[in-house]
Amino acid sequence: MILRVTRREALTLAGGAVASLLGARSVGGAAGPRRRPVPRRAPNIVMFLTDDQAQLAMSAYGHPFLKTPQMDRIAAEGVRFTEAFVTNSLCAPSRATILTGLYAHTHGVLTNGGGPAVRNQPGLKDDHVTFVQLLHQVGYHTALVGKWHLPSWPAGFDEWIILPGQGVYQDPEMIAQGMRLQLRGHVDDVVGDQALTVLRHRPADRPFCLLVQFKAPHRGWVPAPRFAQAFESVEIPVPRMFEDPLDGRSEAVRQTQMALADMPDFREQGVPAMLPPEERARRNLQHMVRNYCRVLLGVDENVGRVLAFLDTHGLTENTLVLFTSDNGFFLGEHGLYDKRLMYEPSIRVPMLLRFPARLAAGRVDTTHLVLNLDIAPTLLEAAGVPAPPGMHGRSWLPLLEGQESPWREAFLYQYYEYPAWHCVRKHQGVRTRDWKLIHFWEQPEEWELYELTADPDERNNLTGRPAYADRLTQLRAQLAALRREVGDVDPPGPRPTAAPCTSDIGSGRDPAGGTPP
Repeated sequence: MILRVTRREALTLAGGAVASLLGARSVGGAAGPRRRPVPRRAPNIVMFLTDDQAQLAMSAYGHPFLKTPQMDRIAAEGVRFTEAFVTNSLCAPSRATILTGLYAHTHGVLTNGGGPAVRNQPGLKDDHVTFVQLLHQVGYHTALVGKWHLPSWPAGFDEWIILPGQGVYQDPEMIAQGMRLQLRGHVDDVVGDQALTVLRHRPADRPFCLLVQFKAPHRGWVPAPRFAQAFESVEIPVPRMFEDPLDGRSEAVRQTQMALADMPDFREQGVPAMLPPEERARRNLQHMVRNYCRVLLGVDENVGRVLAFLDTHGLTENTLVLFTSDNGFFLGEHGLYDKRLMYEPSIRVPMLLRFPARLAAGRVDTTHLVLNLDIAPTLLEAAGVPAPPGMHGRSWLPLLEGQESPWREAFLYQYYEYPAWHCVRKHQGVRTRDWKLIHFWEQPEEWELYELTADPDERNNLTGRPAYADRLTQLRAQLAALRREVGDVDPPGPRPTAAPCTSDIGSGRDPAGGTPP
């Protein structure tokens, strides 16, 4: 049964009635008994998470026309990382990594479960604890609102209200502690409402950890009515490498089905299939980027509502605020859309951290390679809670507070969802400050090598050039060492052959209807 309610009624339910109706149960379980009291002066934590937000899709990172003053405020009053990346550019694996501080091969969420080859994606393994569970165990009041997008129920939260699966942009159905509700309004306004309700009704004697997880700017891009005409007169600038013919790249990349010219979303808005591919790509770019930016305006407003609440109630100083996205997104670079590939637009994400009680404002970190792996240990250290020894990530607080310690010079990338939406073959790779090596490891094996300092747009695949043979050997050894370090080993026997990926899988539309993850 679905309970249909207005936004106002939903706020009342979220404020306590749902928990009472359900006997305060938490589907998926709490995190067990508290092991120790909450540390003295433990900070509150608010984490904002968007879906598919490219790093440049924020005015703090230099977007040419999108203005995001509330996101920018977090950057101006804290730290903005420019070298911030995900270790798997796909929603569910990245979200599981954020929660656990682990690479996907360890936490077990390898794919979104999209496509017939990867149905029935398992949830987080029971033996992998999340930072939320650890905070709950020491007395934090923990809450989750918005897009969850993991196949297992939320665990370790005192209260949660989530979108089922991808959710929808308008009048979303949500699940509150197991009860289905039909809400009215734009999805990210609803998420903002729920976040404020959690804050108003939180226990006054406990620190809180609140995860605010927006749907935007995921594909579908339906803006709130107040933003429906924003940027209408803006001519979207064509990105560098927009007309990339993909020459010199692996066959695996050339066979992906992510060409912006073929995206079907706007065929009823002036981009008919009979147009030449070059014209389709240019028209799709205009529609996609305008709507992508429109939905982010709603996110920015709702981020501002939460920040204003913290200000009004004297919570700003001792609240750590983190803003990031689960992965980046191609906005026409290389003539592509979506994410998945280990190219820069796909793996770079915004990463902002504000913590007035410990960190000075206005810092831009252009030096350190920081990862979604690092979020869990950073939040735990801020709360005074030891991170489990098996976490792959590292806390940023020592380096931001000037403590001298070695930092990573490279990181490992993994992608597993194939054959499935967009036909992106499984691959892994290593990225250093200056170099990137990509390995499509199923047969036929293929490699791509880029010198990022001289070639930041990844124009020239240097694999096969004799002058770079030693560099290729070095990076292959570094990739193998990184994999060994985190326990990512090949199964015995020869490498498998890549299965065929048909056009109905890779087209970007679910044959059963709707948009894939």
